[in-house]
Amino acid sequence: MESEHNDQEMLDKDIEDMCRSKAEEFRLLGYEYVTAKDVWECVSRNYAKEGTPQIHRIVNDIYSLKVTTYMNYLTISAYKGLK
Repeated sequence: MESEHNDQEMLDKDIEDMCRSKAEEFRLLGYEYVTAKDVWECVSRNYAKEGTPQIHRIVNDIYSLKVTTYMNYLTISAYKGLK
């Protein structure tokens, strides 16, 4: 049980590190206010419906996230927030 908890903590940290890396990439492209949390919220928005996918899909979703996809997510979120 303790081992599973430690494995999950390590996995969470790895995912956070990947999101931080993607946020830094976006900042280098001029999107200076992107955070790791923003990246995770964008990437994981569909996981609530589908359930948490396997780790390889999460990694792919994070590293393949495009700025246009992220900006579309922000725009839709802003419209939803206005209602």
